[in-house]
Amino acid sequence: MGGYSTAELAGLFLRYAKLNLKTTLEYKLDRSFLAFAIFCREMISVIVMLLILARFLHIRGWEMNELFFLYSFLFLSYSLFVFLFAGVRDFDGMVHSGEFDRFLIRPLGLLFQTVASKIDLPATLGHGVVGVILFMKTAFSVGIVWDAVNIFYYVTALIGGAMIQASIFMLSACFSFWTIKTENLRNLIFFNARRIAGYPISFYPGLIQKMLIFLVPFSFVSYFPAQFFLRKDDLQLYGGGYLYVTPLVGLAMFLLVYRLWKRGVRSYTSSGNSMY
Repeated sequence: MGGYSTAELAGLFLRYAKLNLKTTLEYKLDRSFLAFAIFCREMISVIVMLLILARFLHIRGWEMNELFFLYSFLFLSYSLFVFLFAGVRDFDGMVHSGEFDRFLIRPLGLLFQTVASKIDLPATLGHGVVGVILFMKTAFSVGIVWDAVNIFYYVTALIGGAMIQASIFMLSACFSFWTIKTENLRNLIFFNARRIAGYPISFYPGLIQKMLIFLVPFSFVSYFPAQFFLRKDDLQLYGGGYLYVTPLVGLAMFLLVYRLWKRGVRSYTSSGNSMY
């Protein structure tokens, strides 16, 4: 990447992160309210689920704490994703405003600049705090022994889940090279699938299950990582091999979408909106 070593790129990323942090902290009160608003918005969905589940001891063999443990994967992996890949999430805005044009004249990889250019700290905190609350409430009450193997799996599952979500957003970002604005496509692909993935995929008809495994693989973000620990009976519908491949799915998706990204870069023409 422009002759830079891994250490140099890491240093550059940290510099970008410091600049982003300074920009965020310039308006401390506003950003704090935004993080709190995101936290409240996401907690409402948790409370709604709690009210629904409070009427039942379990749903298809899943108890309340087990369902919330599954749900925690979505929040924590999204928090990690939005901390590292907010630039990919908001890429269509960069193209539309002409901000992406600045990256073209710099001696750095375009994807690196896109990733490093933005950190959404309020969203990171808002989703992350909800995820931590759910994890702390459930992780020690569902019979999990947190030994070194389980801790390692949990961390790698979160990283893999973040990469899967980054790949989905990056796929949407790729279309920005041709259509500029892709917000509706992004919402259709990502947020609807994420909402469905808040419950075990075995709750849904076969078509939706296949979609969440093979098309928009959110099952590897939440369901299969949760099943690694819980081993609920409905796992037999899919086979145990799915439990171990979340990081591989994330890496494979990212590499495949990156090929489309490079093709899009070659096709890119300025939107003409640059103010720089």
